Amino acid sequence: MAKRAKKENAAPKFEEALEQLQQIVGELEESSGGLEHSLKRFEEGIDLLRTCYQTLEQAEQKIELLTAVDEQGNLTTAPFDATSTVEQKTRKSAKKKPAEDEDGGSLF
Repeated sequence: MAKRAKKENAAPKFEEALEQLQQIVGELEESSGGLEHSLKRFEEGIDLLRTCYQTLEQAEQKIELLTAVDEQGNLTTAPFDATSTVEQKTRKSAKKKPAEDEDGGSLF
């Protein structure tokens, strides 16, 4: 159990880290402490920010997108790829633009 407690203390959960980070930002905005204290809190904030980014990155990697339904009705999934979703949005918006006729204009 001691190992488990150490592991939990080493990296706070995302929500806890975000809450602590917000508290630190509030303290730094108030400038209530001296320079030494502010630098220490800033470093703590950077560590918490890294923890939050790592947690978000791990969550992103776990996301799977529904890609298709096979003949038996089973869902086929693929790993989340942020760049492909941006490309898909770009392609969709390009398709929405009205195409001009070959002769360049109106029907009449």
